[in-house]
Amino acid sequence: MSNWCEWPPRFLDLKRKIVSETTQERLTASWNDLLGELATRTAEIAKAGPDFVPQVNFADLDKLTPEEISVIKRKGSVVIRDVVDTKTATGWKAELEEFVKANPHAEGTPNQDKQFFHLYWTRSQVQARAHPNVLKASAWLNNLYSVKSGKTLEGVDLSVPLTYADRFRIRHPGGHWGNFPPHIDSGAIERWEDEAFRRCYEDILTGNWRQHDPYELENRLNARMSLYGRPGQASVFRSFQGWLAMSETGPTQGTLRVFPDVQLSNAYVILRPFFRPTVLEDSPDILDPKNWKFDISTADFPGIFPLDRGYKGPLPTPRHHPHLRLRETMTSVPQVYPGDMVFWHCDVVHSVETEHTGSTDSAVMYIGAVPKTPQNSAYIVKQAQTFLVGQNPPDFAKLTDEKMFVGLGTDVDVKEPISRVAMGLPIEVA
Repeated sequence: MSNWCEWPPRFLDLKRKIVSETTQERLTASWNDLLGELATRTAEIAKAGPDFVPQVNFADLDKLTPEEISVIKRKGSVVIRDVVDTKTATGWKAELEEFVKANPHAEGTPNQDKQFFHLYWTRSQVQARAHPNVLKASAWLNNLYSVKSGKTLEGVDLSVPLTYADRFRIRHPGGHWGNFPPHIDSGAIERWEDEAFRRCYEDILTGNWRQHDPYELENRLNARMSLYGRPGQASVFRSFQGWLAMSETGPTQGTLRVFPDVQLSNAYVILRPFFRPTVLEDSPDILDPKNWKFDISTADFPGIFPLDRGYKGPLPTPRHHPHLRLRETMTSVPQVYPGDMVFWHCDVVHSVETEHTGSTDSAVMYIGAVPKTPQNSAYIVKQAQTFLVGQNPPDFAKLTDEKMFVGLGTDVDVKEPISRVAMGLPIEVA
């Protein structure tokens, strides 16, 4: 069922404004072309399995061919092997477990058996984000973006990685996790509502989805991904989301799943609010393009939902986004080992497996790729201030101040110049 009744009328005006400069016929033709491409691509993805997600060695990043890089960019996801050595990665996990034992009041979920921790400045996390290899991998990913116009963007350096403090999980075998269904991070209704953010999808919204480049940088710089200040919604531009594995984890063991075609999923999610089915949602003919109609008569945006005086999403579902065939196409990433990293483009539809059928913990630290941009640099300054006083980072809810915890990371845990720049700290350790 649509959630149109929960939407203020201004979003109906927004829809009409967005499509006012293009014709219904042009968008409809583009939509039909997109649905045809999705039918082919989703069938390919559904057959492929985890190995469809690209895998490369950290040591080989600078040796990849243009063809190999093109595959990574199209799929929007990649496993980078051996970013950190096994001993270091497993050591971080052991230290995190000790930290949790020493600080039982640390915020985490589920309450009765904490596994996802709202912690940001443990020594392990600080050291992992500051690791030169982690930052070099981040810079490599940032440089997959480019500027179509070719002009120099002031305050931007894709070769200077920054850090974004995030959380970690140590997921135990068994149990059921339902809190991370297919979703897209970094902005909800903002993708349509914010003019700068909307320009990232301009080709899609003008009937040219095949020209859409998810790696065009310029319009990302001023995009406001958090218009409503909802806690936990990132306000920085992360070129890729990511995590570092601290344990061996594979498919069915509580790992990440992705829809591995960022251009297609972007086009579909962005256009979906402007089309509605003319048959019932559970009809066997729901995928037929003939059974969809251009419609901007309602204010709803399927997959976006009100939350905390703002909006969450996009959360694509089989019901509201049937052409993504999510039950068949959400692809588990391949087996990973301690020290491997997994990254997915900031627009990629992703989820966490609901079941963990393995026999050991599935443990990861969330570490995204963040380029130096004016907006990001401003955030890093504020984030560094919270680090130095042991408070939660600016984007996150102010829960228990971490300065009350035993075993936090400190300024002296960030040693390398590349790491201190990334953290917004003076080059010399105080």
